[in-house]
Amino acid sequence: MIAPKKTVNKLITWRFVLVCSVLVMVFITLVARAAYLQVIEPDRAREENEKRTVRVEKLKVQRGMIFDRNGNELAVSVPVVSVYADPLALDKALTKTVLKQAKKAGEDVVALEKDSTALAERKHMYYQNDLRWRELADVLQLDSQEIDSRLRADPSRRFVYLKRQVTPAVANYIDDLSLAGIHLIDESKRYYPSGEVTAHVLGFTNIDGQGIEGIEKLYDKALTGTEGRRTIRKDAQGREIQVLDEQQRVEPENIYLSIDQRIQAIAYRALKSAVLSYQATSGSAMVVDVSSGEILAMVNSPSFNPNNMSDAAPHKRRNRAITDLFEPGSTVKPLAILAGLEYGAVKATDTVNTYPGWMRIGGSLVLDPQNRGEMTLRDVLKYSSNMGVAKISQMVPKDYFVEAYQKVGFGEETGTNMVGESSGLFYPNRRWSDFEVATLSYGYAVGVSTAQMARFYSILGSGGIKRPLTIIKQDTPPEGERIFSEDHVKAVVDMMESVFEKGGTAQKLAVDGYRAAGKTGTSKKAAAGGYGDEYVGYFAGIAPVSDPRLAVVVMINEPGGDVYYGGATSGPAFAEIMSNALRLLNVAPDKERVAYLTGRDNGA
Repeated sequence: MIAPKKTVNKLITWRFVLVCSVLVMVFITLVARAAYLQVIEPDRAREENEKRTVRVEKLKVQRGMIFDRNGNELAVSVPVVSVYADPLALDKALTKTVLKQAKKAGEDVVALEKDSTALAERKHMYYQNDLRWRELADVLQLDSQEIDSRLRADPSRRFVYLKRQVTPAVANYIDDLSLAGIHLIDESKRYYPSGEVTAHVLGFTNIDGQGIEGIEKLYDKALTGTEGRRTIRKDAQGREIQVLDEQQRVEPENIYLSIDQRIQAIAYRALKSAVLSYQATSGSAMVVDVSSGEILAMVNSPSFNPNNMSDAAPHKRRNRAITDLFEPGSTVKPLAILAGLEYGAVKATDTVNTYPGWMRIGGSLVLDPQNRGEMTLRDVLKYSSNMGVAKISQMVPKDYFVEAYQKVGFGEETGTNMVGESSGLFYPNRRWSDFEVATLSYGYAVGVSTAQMARFYSILGSGGIKRPLTIIKQDTPPEGERIFSEDHVKAVVDMMESVFEKGGTAQKLAVDGYRAAGKTGTSKKAAAGGYGDEYVGYFAGIAPVSDPRLAVVVMINEPGGDVYYGGATSGPAFAEIMSNALRLLNVAPDKERVAYLTGRDNGA
């Protein structure tokens, strides 16, 4: 039976209206959605677009280099590779692989996806059976369970380090493994060519390149620089089509130290040999250019290797030259005589009566090893007479005498600005008894660092001009401040030369080819309730006497055995450092003195 014509027409009309209505509704929906995204809430659309097209590139900078005064590299940054994992990417890759295997085996993939426990077990089983992960653990020298725990701790994480700073060979091997979620990132590692020789001066950085100690910490900001950033837009093929923003990187500075690597090596070798030979607890040495205050060498023993911190115990990392304080003993006796000359209590040609070799001051005893009676000022230093300098100290007003010690920088930092530097133990404004002033004249009642002693002797070498010490190379030496008369300083320096003569406290030493002026020092170490049985041996001096260039101070702490005097423990290291350093600097020998020294040595 055929439907009526009217019924068919109505059906066609109804369908047409329905289709048109649906199309209109779809169009209205699309317009409304477009209006919502573009007018009402456009930010989300922009964010989604930027996630897919905008990329930020970092313009990395290497840490600045550290050089010695001659341009030799002391600290450099070398490229290394670190290994990191993307746990989320790994989880997705494992899920995809497991589901693909299940589908291939004819399993119900949908049911497996819904069963999270079963899916997790399958993924872990596949991960465990993949030998490449074991190879990864072996090449990184890590336990496979440790890697497993890092990867599975939080599968939603996007970044976790597996190992920092691996060698290029290891990085290439890992790259060839092609493991899902395992990536390599370029980094840099600090390398110190001189190792333990310059360790205390340079310090070191942590694994993230931040300065922890020494110059690395002091100038961390200058050495670091600032990374640059480029914000760009890419198309679907990954091609750069627009630069949205660009911040230029700030290049780091290179630091030029006053250190002379050659002299640093000589000083370290001599000091280390002395510490080992005399079984000492530790030692320090410094070499200073007296005309500028520049530190040419600063060494300590024991030291550590900043390239391998596994054996860098805290006591090895301490820069003892600027941190450790000791009573300097007889090395300050030249200052006591200088104070007497400056005040006018004595003249360079005067004598001091030390008979009978001892005296009481305020109920306490000052004594010499033997009675030498009437002594010239030269002999006072030659034989290191406590009586001689103590008597001079009593001829000078206390305030004036104590002020001389303050003038040379005892009780204040030397000017290096290095991290951890101590200002010493000296309180000039307190009430001083007569006996305390006497002990001050021969190196007690004051605690100083090796650096402070080096500055004092640089003042003697410069003819009485005080300059701050510096670890940074100076293009123009500072003028400094004159604190003592040049004539008086030269007179004292001439007296100090007697220490190397027959009968002097360093008669067995000689700085080959050069006239040297020095002073030995031996002091007992303070202990609870007084002084113990340990000693500190010093030797400090300047050379050449005819035109002083260098000041050298050597300190040996707690030498073992029966030999503990400064002349014996520190003296040989002083002579080795001074003579070799002067030769390296092409300083002409004191010709008048060479023949005399040769004749004296042959007749000794």
